Amino acid sequence: MIDFYYWPTPNGWKVSIMLEECGLDYRMVPVNIGRGDQFSAEFLAVSPNNRIPAIVDHDVDGEPLPVFESGAILMHLAEKTGRFMPNDARGKKELLEWLFWQVGNLGPMAGQLSHFVNYAPGEHPYSQNRYANEYNRCLGVLEDRLSNREYILGDGYTIADIVSWPWVLIAKPLGQDLTEFPNVQRWRNAIKVRPAVQAGVNLGKEYRRSAGPDEQERQLLFNQKSRSKP
Repeated sequence: MIDFYYWPTPNGWKVSIMLEECGLDYRMVPVNIGRGDQFSAEFLAVSPNNRIPAIVDHDVDGEPLPVFESGAILMHLAEKTGRFMPNDARGKKELLEWLFWQVGNLGPMAGQLSHFVNYAPGEHPYSQNRYANEYNRCLGVLEDRLSNREYILGDGYTIADIVSWPWVLIAKPLGQDLTEFPNVQRWRNAIKVRPAVQAGVNLGKEYRRSAGPDEQERQLLFNQKSRSKP
């Protein structure tokens, strides 16, 4: 059994999709990031960066194994199940390249764009344009990569696809029309119809935000410093 600390966000979907794709038994533990659950002692013991997603894997030798950060979790689950990752050295090298590309480029740029589109009060044209352009640039990198292959690593669907897909799923709400990127659009649509992907995205949909954050939620989500005590 895996305890899955989760909230329905693109970063959370990476792991919910992987758990569903692998058919692993898991217990979803909601972490309401607008209410400050991410600062609880229980969660910090699993995720010292106070960010979702995180897991505790009980099906291991010895003590239960906590894993935080989405890329690390996907690697752990892929190695645990022997699924959605290449077996050869070159394939593993490419997998790590595209995994780190997502967690260092596509994800952060899309996340910052989402902040200025959906959460920041007032107008911030320079900041919004900066991250919109970077998100567009990342999609261009992905477009080129997918120009002669079905998935990011080639013919096989891997965690390189799973880690990137959620931040492409929400392109339209971020103001990016994917018709500019036909290869990305084709890839996005092919993954979207997978039953496990649909199940992963629908996990906890009752918790999805229906309105913008109030001031208290903004303080919890965006104004933390190293010694903040929510």
